[in-house]
Amino acid sequence: MAMRRLRYYLYLVGGAFAIIALLAGCGKQQTPTPTVVVAQVATQPPSATPTASPTETMTSTPTATATPVPTETPTPTITPTPTVTPTPTITPTSTPHPLAGYTIAGLRTRQYPGGAIKSAWVITETATFTKYYIRYPSDDLTITGIMNVPKGKGPFPVIILNHGYIPPEDYWSGADTWRPAEYLTERGFLTISPDFRGWGGSGSGANYFRTGLVIDVLNLVSSLPSLPQADPQRIGMWGHSMGGGVTARAITVDPRIKAAVLYGPVSADDTEVLRKWGASLRGGDDTPLLRVYLEAVEDADFMRRTSPLYHFDSVTAPVQIHQGEADDTTPPEWAEAIRDALQAASKEVEYFSYPRQGHSFQGASWTLFMERVTAFFNLTLKGK
Repeated sequence: MAMRRLRYYLYLVGGAFAIIALLAGCGKQQTPTPTVVVAQVATQPPSATPTASPTETMTSTPTATATPVPTETPTPTITPTPTVTPTPTITPTSTPHPLAGYTIAGLRTRQYPGGAIKSAWVITETATFTKYYIRYPSDDLTITGIMNVPKGKGPFPVIILNHGYIPPEDYWSGADTWRPAEYLTERGFLTISPDFRGWGGSGSGANYFRTGLVIDVLNLVSSLPSLPQADPQRIGMWGHSMGGGVTARAITVDPRIKAAVLYGPVSADDTEVLRKWGASLRGGDDTPLLRVYLEAVEDADFMRRTSPLYHFDSVTAPVQIHQGEADDTTPPEWAEAIRDALQAASKEVEYFSYPRQGHSFQGASWTLFMERVTAFFNLTLKGK
């Protein structure tokens, strides 16, 4: 019996020591650091609560009651998703219309280098002026014409006179312009009457919508500094019939023209001209763009682009218009439409109507017409 009690006490004492040793060991043990597979943590959504990795190993004794405090897991660095810059859409450049260079806008961007005006010979000499036959370059063509230079000390203001339509086989240099040219020269203006491409001694070239004639005139304007007798800062323009159409187009393109006279002008709307004379707006026999041209003349929008009537907002020159009431070649409605369009654009315009006069004025009406023209150019180019 005594021996049993002794064993029991030894058992209790040994157990106590074991418990004490166990407790002492637990007090000294470090909380295990979980082994974390970084790749697994990094792939968790940012809002997920971190959980222990299945690969973590616990070194504590299974019977321990203490809850291990996990070492703080570093917050994973989230690499921001790069912003994708959209590939810019390349807007294809529209192919210019093959006839774009013949529109008013195309003529405005064109270059008119001109060149030297050369006197070929003296035609005649009077007490008041000398008349010359001249040549000058326009693009790759040679343009001929007539120049009247007043006697006296220059430089003189210049009037360019644009002739009307005459069948080329019946035309001669100075036809349709010689009389008003001499009238103006005798009153102190240097006058030049160009033979448009395809007329007189001039070369032939592209002339869609008769813009070739405008090109010839504007190259003449650029050539004036080659004449010591001419004042290139004082340029007026006079045009009859087809030449009136050339003048109307020229003043929408070139501000160097300081004053313009339209005498029985063709319509400033190319559609109206085509309606009356058909394909004459093509001019010449050149056909590289014939099919495109025939399509363009059926396009109302494109025809507005070529017609000066719709571009008078850019005109800087004062304009004077003279129209015969009995004109059945270029009807008064065409001249009136030009007048109205210029007025609508707030441009300076004078309009004179001549009863019983046709396409070319006669008698007292012609004299009155030229008196008005001279007074207009005296005011606009001479300031008197």
